[in-house]
Amino acid sequence: MPIYEYRCNACGRVTSVLVRSFSETPEPRCGRCGGTSLRKLVSRFATLKSEEARLDELADPSLYSDLDENDPKSIARWARKMGGELGEDLGPEFDEALDELESGKMPEDLEGDGPAAADVSAGGDDGL
Repeated sequence: MPIYEYRCNACGRVTSVLVRSFSETPEPRCGRCGGTSLRKLVSRFATLKSEEARLDELADPSLYSDLDENDPKSIARWARKMGGELGEDLGPEFDEALDELESGKMPEDLEGDGPAAADVSAGGDDGL
């Protein structure tokens, strides 16, 4: 039973659809806005690597060769590459932050956004 992923053309959210048989034609809807105009994505697949091999790859300086810390799009490309190397789904918040970077906002511009920033501005302490 395959799981297909789609990105909503209206709001950009990624939606996963479980297809119970190969003969079934999915009719996906966006989980956020309910839109039906979705683009099918190429799903990620896993390859097995040892922890040592993964750490060796992350230590490779060529991963940083095209990183421009003053360009938010470059930061987003690097972060997506690192997220892929980790082999973990870092969640929708991570994807949304990268979408903001790709739109041209620098990390300093994003600091005031989100619930964590609200906790800090309200004098909240996260225990660190």
